[in-house]
Amino acid sequence: MHIQISIFAQQLTLLDGDKIIKHYSISTAKNGAGEEMDSECTPRGKHIIADKIGADAAANSVFIGRTATGEIYQPALRELHPERDWILTRILWLSGTEAGKNKGEKEGKSLDSHDRYIYIHGSPDDVLMGQPGSRGCIRMRNAEIIELFDLVDVGTEVIICEK
Repeated sequence: MHIQISIFAQQLTLLDGDKIIKHYSISTAKNGAGEEMDSECTPRGKHIIADKIGADAAANSVFIGRTATGEIYQPALRELHPERDWILTRILWLSGTEAGKNKGEKEGKSLDSHDRYIYIHGSPDDVLMGQPGSRGCIRMRNAEIIELFDLVDVGTEVIICEK
């Protein structure tokens, strides 16, 4: 199994070899593609799933710093915490595999997707998919991140491209 993410199409595709298993509508970064630390851009290139977090969490469980807070997302919670970047349900934490592109540093600037905390994660149900809107991560619908989470393993290759 491997994953291909198209920033242009705002689509994640799960493949087994050349066979398409499933397409998912996603939301990548509002700031577009890019690899620099603090850019809030979605990094391009080859990655792997470095960690899977939240296997037993309820749908809409809120995560902060990769730890479940015990909260279950609802719109009233957003009103209480409007500044939060909502990371819900499951986290697939990505690590870049291309030194000088999405792993390590280039010219003294960090480009490391793992150190940037780039995830594939669930989002509130009212967050629009199919258009950019995240702070760098790949957002998915909660039911779909649960499905994907159960289909992939740590070490699964993830390729993120602009086209």
